[in-house]
Amino acid sequence: MASDKKAEKAAEKEAKRAKREATKQRWKQVWAAFQMQRKQDSKLLPLMLLALVGVTLLFWLFGVYVWGGWTLAIAGFMFGILAALWIFTRRLQNTVYSRAEGQAGAAGWALENLKSGVGIVWKVRPAVEANPHMDAVHRVVGNCGIVLVGEGDPNRVKSMMRRQRQHLGKIAPSVPIYEMFAGEGEGQIPIRKLQRELMKLPREMKKDQAYALAAKVDSFEATLGSGRMQGIPKGPLPKGGNMSGMNRRARRTQARNKRG
Repeated sequence: MASDKKAEKAAEKEAKRAKREATKQRWKQVWAAFQMQRKQDSKLLPLMLLALVGVTLLFWLFGVYVWGGWTLAIAGFMFGILAALWIFTRRLQNTVYSRAEGQAGAAGWALENLKSGVGIVWKVRPAVEANPHMDAVHRVVGNCGIVLVGEGDPNRVKSMMRRQRQHLGKIAPSVPIYEMFAGEGEGQIPIRKLQRELMKLPREMKKDQAYALAAKVDSFEATLGSGRMQGIPKGPLPKGGNMSGMNRRARRTQARNKRG
C-alpha cells in the first residue's frame, strides 16, 4: 500500500511538472510569435496599447460617473489586456493567411486549423484526392454533412469532385454533400474565409452523428484504399519551393504504386 501511494504521488508530481513545462513552452511560442509579428507589423503595438488604454479608460469613466467609484478600472484593465491579445491574434492570423494564399496545399492547411466549438464538429481529411499538378480535393465531415473543398485548376478539380461525390454517395446516400472551391478567383472562397462559409451551412446532424459519419467514411476508405496521392504536401508549399521537382516525385510515387 505504501509503495502504491508513493508511486501515485510520484506520477502526480510528474504530471504537474509536465503540465508546467507544456505551459512554459506555449508561452515561449506565443512570445516568439509576438516578436516576429512586431518586427514586421508596425501597427501592432500602437493598436494593442490603444485597446488596453481605451478599454481601461472607458471602464474608469463608467465607474466614476455612473457606478460611483473607480474600482471598475481594474476590471477595465483586465478586459483591455484581453482586447490587446485579440488584436494580436487577429493580425497574426491575417499575416499567416496572407503568406499561405496562392500556395499549393493552402486550403488543406486552413481546413486542418478549423476551430471546433460547443456542439460543432469538424473532421478534416486533407487531399483525399490529388494529382501531380498539385490540384486537390479535401473532405470535411461536420454537423452540416460532408463538404468537399477543392483547390487548383477548376476544370481538373471539378472532375475530381465528381468522383468523390459518387464515391461518398455509395457510403452515405442520405447525407448532404456540399462543394466549395478555395482560391482568389471568381466564385472561389479565400482560405481565410473558409471557416466562415462552413459555419453558414445548415446543421443537419448532432455531434455524435457527425462523429459516427466521419468514422464510417474513414473505415470504408481504409478498406478500399484512399485515392490520395502520396508525395503531395499536407501544408502550403513554401515560397520558393520547386513545384516541378515535387511533380516529378509525385509521378514517380504514383508509378510505383501502380506497379505494386
